[in-house]
Amino acid sequence: MDRRFLTVLGVSLLFALVISSVFYQMTARAGGSKKVEPTDMKDIVVAARPLSVGVTVKPADIKLSKIPTSAFPKNAFSKAEEVIDRPVISNVLMDEPILEGRLAVRGSGLGLAPIIPVGMRAVTVRVNDVSGISGFVLPGMRVDILVTGRPPSSDGTITATALQNMLVLSAGTAIQADARGQAIQASTVTLLATPDQAETLTLANNEGRIQLVLRNGSDQTIEKPPGREVSELYGLHVRKKPVEAPARPRTRVVNVVAAAPPPPPPPPDQIIVIRGTQKSVEVVGVNRPSDGGK
Repeated sequence: MDRRFLTVLGVSLLFALVISSVFYQMTARAGGSKKVEPTDMKDIVVAARPLSVGVTVKPADIKLSKIPTSAFPKNAFSKAEEVIDRPVISNVLMDEPILEGRLAVRGSGLGLAPIIPVGMRAVTVRVNDVSGISGFVLPGMRVDILVTGRPPSSDGTITATALQNMLVLSAGTAIQADARGQAIQASTVTLLATPDQAETLTLANNEGRIQLVLRNGSDQTIEKPPGREVSELYGLHVRKKPVEAPARPRTRVVNVVAAAPPPPPPPPDQIIVIRGTQKSVEVVGVNRPSDGGK
């Protein structure tokens, strides 16, 4: 074999080994510099089990986990005592970090109280299988409220829409649907309402019969239905005219203008006659008394 060929082959292999060794050392150093030091990790409070709305956080419900400081979420907690005994106002999944917006203030109450916005009210009404839409009214859904009754000014029963787009907070004693999304058979439904709506809802529940009407949660339209009377169910679509009060007798005012008095007669013409030292006044055009033809 040619000695020159062997020499070139040996030099090439040596050069290749040197280049591989240099690249290996550079790669090892780069990988080592990317390792996260223990001092760059931070504790974070996560849920040890799913937490539903209305639950008060207990020590067994949470756990601490490690997370890089750069990835620590905003408004998260690093100490367990910061979340214990605080009510949950938004569902938290297992192993999900607990954020400030998911919890109510400590001592704000239990159950529904923490999730009621300031200025709003939670009103509970009685329902049955029919008025409660066979139990398919679940928390988070939107409903309209129909009321059926006989107003004092009407001779028949009327059904009218009392309230619209009401948020369901709970059905029965449950404030959230079960894991399978099954219907909840409940005799009461709690709705979120303003103070004015709470008065209307309470009056409708006591004075008439209410019916919940399920609507699409994305439908925010407020309709203005006229209401329905019993007579309209039988084809009598003409509503009764309101009773008019009896006509009052009309008073006729006549302006009487008094006749003007006749103008006074013009004054008679007078002649002044002077005879010597005597002066007299004679009236012209006035008949004098007869003197017997003299």
